[in-house]
Amino acid sequence: MTETIVVLDPLAPSRADRLRALLPPGFVLTHGTDRGDAHLAEIIADADYAISGQVAVSGTVLRAARRLKLLHKWGVGVDNFDLATARELGITVARTTGSNAGPVAEFTLGLMLATLRHMAYGHAELQKGVWRGGTMREAFMLSGKTVGIVGFGAIGKTVARLLAGFGCTILYTKPTPLPAEEEARLGARYATLDELLRVSDVVSLHCPMTPQTANMIDRAALSRMKRTAILVNVARGGVVVEDDLVWALREGVIHAAAADVFETEPLPPGSTLLGVENMMTTPHLAAMAADNFEPTVRRMFTNIALRSRGEAIPAGDVVP
Repeated sequence: MTETIVVLDPLAPSRADRLRALLPPGFVLTHGTDRGDAHLAEIIADADYAISGQVAVSGTVLRAARRLKLLHKWGVGVDNFDLATARELGITVARTTGSNAGPVAEFTLGLMLATLRHMAYGHAELQKGVWRGGTMREAFMLSGKTVGIVGFGAIGKTVARLLAGFGCTILYTKPTPLPAEEEARLGARYATLDELLRVSDVVSLHCPMTPQTANMIDRAALSRMKRTAILVNVARGGVVVEDDLVWALREGVIHAAAADVFETEPLPPGSTLLGVENMMTTPHLAAMAADNFEPTVRRMFTNIALRSRGEAIPAGDVVP
């Protein structure tokens, strides 16, 4: 019997074709064409399995699913899934733990360099025919700087490894410090969040969205940072109080910032984050890399096939 997988995110036809080319036997694939709960409820209704990359999955949407067995995250963060409703309905939730560590870490490094050197601003001005040259804001090198990594899971650790060639001092903070031997292997030292904010030239956010991290980077936290420091957020938009960040950038409390994630996505056209000269924004691109597409998709489809056969999905991929 054929089973249906629905990708809840809107997909271009070419991307949907790439997914269908990787489908295991016995499955068909459909996908979203719009956003909003009404559309999601309609397309999930008769699906056996659902995949979401960036689309939030509410309890309303889950209750519209008549035979859903598994909700799979295309990535890692499931803070925008209604996990309580999924548990109530007996729907397994899974993710591809660690699958995007390489792409996101590389993207993070790119944001660090681009923000320190104001590459995006220089590009945008030159596209308008304005040659800024020596009139640009003060720029800084990454080499030799102190980088503070907030959240030190697979992505944070990969960022630390990539920074090894830049001669940076690497600090990290997480709920439980690593063993000394792992710190030595990664060339990183544990610090409290307060110390990390005070001494870092670059603060890079990689923590999950939890009640403890929500609004963690607020006006008080930003005020503890160096005036020459930059903030990079590839974690979740809600970790940063966006109005406080705009204030810090406009008042010179910190030097610059970059964000790939936002409290509301897609970012509204009227967002106060847009048009801030020393703010670089990208539309949740960090995990997207063509050469990481097939390995991640095959892993998701393998988990779906396992669930279809009544076999266990690897424990590390199942959300408790």
